[in-house]
Amino acid sequence: MKELQNNGHACDQQSEERLDSRIIPVMREAVGTVQLALFGQLKEKLAEKYQDWAPEDFSRLVGCIVSDLFGTPAGDRESREFARKHIDVVEQELRAMAGILPDMAPYLTDALRMQTLCDHEEGINSLPTLLRARAVGLLQEERTIPMPSAFMLAVRQLGSSQGLLEPIQVKDPDAE
Repeated sequence: MKELQNNGHACDQQSEERLDSRIIPVMREAVGTVQLALFGQLKEKLAEKYQDWAPEDFSRLVGCIVSDLFGTPAGDRESREFARKHIDVVEQELRAMAGILPDMAPYLTDALRMQTLCDHEEGINSLPTLLRARAVGLLQEERTIPMPSAFMLAVRQLGSSQGLLEPIQVKDPDAE
């Protein structure tokens, strides 16, 4: 727990410097990109296991898993009821996620921390979300908290590799 508190303290130290309010929406968009990448990868990994489910129920299940991890409950009543009805399946898949998507763990750790940092800047306590990720084995506590620019670059690369974002095009200054 001390390590999590220290990492939380690191977030507090960074936020004491106060984030430029213009960067918060950009960081939240990067967190959203990680969520989309997770959704796509989970859907692919779990497709065979849930092949008997109706496609809309399977998609809703994957959405519930992602929402649960990021502490963002569904907005509509039907999705909330679905999540309640399948809470055991969601929990089971969350606990298995580190084993089926190990390459996503660094992105998830960074995204959850950045979400917590943004939330803190806006007066929201989302430490329980980090604790939840830790409890299900998805938080890499030893991982150094990245600077926002490094996080956004890593997410850009993830999004590009998943086909969610266009790859960064670097122009050769000598080409003209």
